[in-house]
Amino acid sequence: MSLADLTPDGFVTRPALAVELTDRMRRMIMEGELKGGEKVPEKALTERFGVSRTPVREALKVLAHEGFVQLVPNRGAVVARQTLSELAELFPLIAVLEGLAGELAAERASDQEIAAIGELTRRLRESYEMQDRPTYFQINQAIHAAILTAAGNPTLIQHHAMVARRVYRARYQANLTPERWLTATREHEVIHATLARRDAPLLGRLMKEHLQFKLQTLVAIIDE
Repeated sequence: MSLADLTPDGFVTRPALAVELTDRMRRMIMEGELKGGEKVPEKALTERFGVSRTPVREALKVLAHEGFVQLVPNRGAVVARQTLSELAELFPLIAVLEGLAGELAAERASDQEIAAIGELTRRLRESYEMQDRPTYFQINQAIHAAILTAAGNPTLIQHHAMVARRVYRARYQANLTPERWLTATREHEVIHATLARRDAPLLGRLMKEHLQFKLQTLVAIIDE
């Protein structure tokens, strides 16, 4: 929170409070504290966060737009479910897009972009060692975004964004098991090493497999 978020009297402005609540509630959903199909307990959240229902409901509107919750008449907000069939439809598509991004990035990335992705990969390992899952996920997303940017194809970026929003929560939850989290960290290190060698065919395959492994993990989680 910055000074810009405060009124002259020192109170938090409503927009800043709503943004903070949105972030916290989104994280609760992504980490499974609020589960798919469950009603969002507005009263309990107001007590937990020490706020009125107004900013909570403002946050729920944002989360509904993002697809995390559904606003049901006469029932309130319900955490949206992500079905296996939906994920099985989306992950192969995003795997193809990121595979293409990897191939193009290996051919087109500047040395500075490759170095920056290397630094992000180092910080990714660091956040894993600290078991800082939220920071890890942010850096993870930054790496994928940097590879997309390095691919130098705005149309690819546009189509990727349309699909990525629908699997945002699933990508986070795919690394919730300790084994998969460590494996994903190692995969990113191999991805960067392959990018540094500019091996386009191999990097494209690694990027696809990275997403396919996430889907396999999610299938196991949903089956449980």
